[in-house]
Amino acid sequence: MNDVADTLGDFLRARREQLSPQEAGLPAGERRRVPGLRREEVAHLAGISPEYYLRLEQGRNQHPSDQILESLAAALQLDDDAVAYLHRLAHPTPPARRRRPRSPTGQADLQPLLDSWPLTPAYAQGTAGRVVAANRLAVALCPFFAVGSNPLRAVFLEPEMRSLYPQWDDVTAKAVSGLRSTLGIDDADPELLETIGELTVASERFRTLWARREVRRRAAGYTRFDHPVVGRLELRYEKLLRPEAQQLLVVYHADQGSPSAERLHLLSSL
Repeated sequence: MNDVADTLGDFLRARREQLSPQEAGLPAGERRRVPGLRREEVAHLAGISPEYYLRLEQGRNQHPSDQILESLAAALQLDDDAVAYLHRLAHPTPPARRRRPRSPTGQADLQPLLDSWPLTPAYAQGTAGRVVAANRLAVALCPFFAVGSNPLRAVFLEPEMRSLYPQWDDVTAKAVSGLRSTLGIDDADPELLETIGELTVASERFRTLWARREVRRRAAGYTRFDHPVVGRLELRYEKLLRPEAQQLLVVYHADQGSPSAERLHLLSSL
């Protein structure tokens, strides 16, 4: 599937098309044939020649200087996560330095720890996106947090997930922008690439979000759940990267004394 391994030109084009002239401080002018800014407008805002910018989008110049990248980032109004991603695309880490051995012992390492948190839903994902360890409360919160499941695939393809997440549009947008932010850091797991390919074909929502090339790493935040047994839960999440094991630990917890804390306690007792 194309479009999984992003390129500098792809990223610039997608972000250019999402920025309106008004947002960039330019007059809208006559009717436009393309969405967002024109190439020459981005070049003007970045202080570079239109010909040079065209070469960047076409992939004929893939290694611009940091100064050029910062000018483009300002022109396209990129936030810190997107700027970091832009630099990674222009200056990728050599493959020989990226290779790290896979860790097959993630479940054995984490499972006892997760089991010791009876009131805290928690699970860990491997490089393929599959859950490699999870406690009982995480599975009670969502069956697709169980070991062997792939939460990314489930949120787009399983109908139950739309009912579980009342803010499904927001959850899916965060999932894709977070995935995009980490995909280029290391060699992507082949199974993860297969999942992206499957979702691109099977989910219009994923296909639309993936094409936007929005990049944002969210290590913490709030998620709402409409649980079929205990009702509405407003939980804070924390995402902790374990680079030595190439795993992501996801932990949910409720504000102390809140209705969600009471309902989470009830769920743990069932």
